[in-house]
Amino acid sequence: MNILVINAGSSSLKYQLLNPETQQVLAKGLCERIGIDGKFTYKPEGKEAVKEADVAMPTHNEAIKAVLDALVDPKNGVIGSMKEIDAVGHRVVHGGEKFAKSVLITDEVMAAIEECNPLAPLHNPANIIGIKACQALMPDTPMVAVFDTAFHQTMPPAAYMYALPYEYYEKDKVRRYGFHGTSHKYVTQRAATMLDKPIEQLKLISCHLGNGSSITAVDGGKSVDTTMGFTPLAGVPMGTRSGDLDAGILQYLMNKYSMGIDEMLNVLNKKSGVEGLSCVSSDFRDLESAAAKGDEKAALAQKKFAYEVKKFVGAYAAAMGGVDAIIFTAGVGENDKAIRSMVCEGLEYMGVKLDAAANDVRGKETIISASDSKAKVLLIPTNEELMIAIDTASLAK
Repeated sequence: MNILVINAGSSSLKYQLLNPETQQVLAKGLCERIGIDGKFTYKPEGKEAVKEADVAMPTHNEAIKAVLDALVDPKNGVIGSMKEIDAVGHRVVHGGEKFAKSVLITDEVMAAIEECNPLAPLHNPANIIGIKACQALMPDTPMVAVFDTAFHQTMPPAAYMYALPYEYYEKDKVRRYGFHGTSHKYVTQRAATMLDKPIEQLKLISCHLGNGSSITAVDGGKSVDTTMGFTPLAGVPMGTRSGDLDAGILQYLMNKYSMGIDEMLNVLNKKSGVEGLSCVSSDFRDLESAAAKGDEKAALAQKKFAYEVKKFVGAYAAAMGGVDAIIFTAGVGENDKAIRSMVCEGLEYMGVKLDAAANDVRGKETIISASDSKAKVLLIPTNEELMIAIDTASLAK
């Protein structure tokens, strides 16, 4: 089957056409600056790529049409006609408590997704726009919604509830939802294959570390706790997000600097994290370079990040009563050997023993723990598009 994977943002649209059975990527690309001046990137397998071409995209409809036209182009296309696209898988950020798995999109499903808009006001409306644009141009093609939050719907109440007045949960659905679920699901399934054990028998800790980061405890293939919460702001420090902090700090800073809540949240989401702490950058490569030159704040930002990740690894091992493997994935997890080393340092009491030579690797699926390490350490490049395509294919057959 050929599955078109769509990840629609407010002014951008990532896409990939792939076969989930063979894992062959036929084409991928990006539509940027939708509604502004339109930039189109298209990378077909074995053919000439198009990079940031000027294409008029006043709406997502024109962006989707540009993608479909490129895929079936007589000279540079990768399929003969749109009939060769068997289904479309849409990434949807928030499914609230309504969706615990991927679903075929119907009118009822669309209405339920729209009801979740207040939980993800920057993301869900854009995801919906992408779905509607595809429906308009491909009315006879099955559409599937794959939710970032769905994987975490297996968390028990003790993990997802906040210690707030219960009415805020009953009336307003304030609870921990978690994100990066598609990534955590993919890498934990790959971990079971690498360890040659049924996932139902494994206790895994998945560390999705990038500009946005989250740690998830996966027991028997099910998410039982995760660091991101009601929003993606919670958990470990990230590129520009603060992660967990004392809520009283907000009142203190807002009163002292006469900030409104929107300005305060802008600080927490866009000016904090390792960028705020280091005064250098949100890019961990810049932090590493600066720290190597003696920049103490950059070094502190690295250590703070690794320290907080390590704390959650220890906490989740305790919550599950042990751990069989720790997984590193996403941009930082896959490529930053220094961060991986700092996270694992001191976890020997848990049976974690990193192999320095094996850890000297970037973006390659491999075991980086020593042969006598009781708990294995795995590097697994994430592939959310493939996971979306697999879920889509299973529902569209």
